[in-house]
Amino acid sequence: MLIGITERSVQAILTDLTDENYLIKSKVGRRNVYELNPEGRLRHPLEASHTVGELVEALS
Repeated sequence: MLIGITERSVQAILTDLTDENYLIKSKVGRRNVYELNPEGRLRHPLEASHTVGELVEALS
């Protein structure tokens, strides 16, 4: 699947998601590994009572 964004854009998105606590970043050797934080809260006021984990569960 081709999304059509640059590597720099991907890094910026990952940084934003990590800063907002949606992703947990860790090092494995020389690589970064990103893990979804299921306890992260959704930002929109109408959905703020729900977690990322609940969203993933609803979509799967």
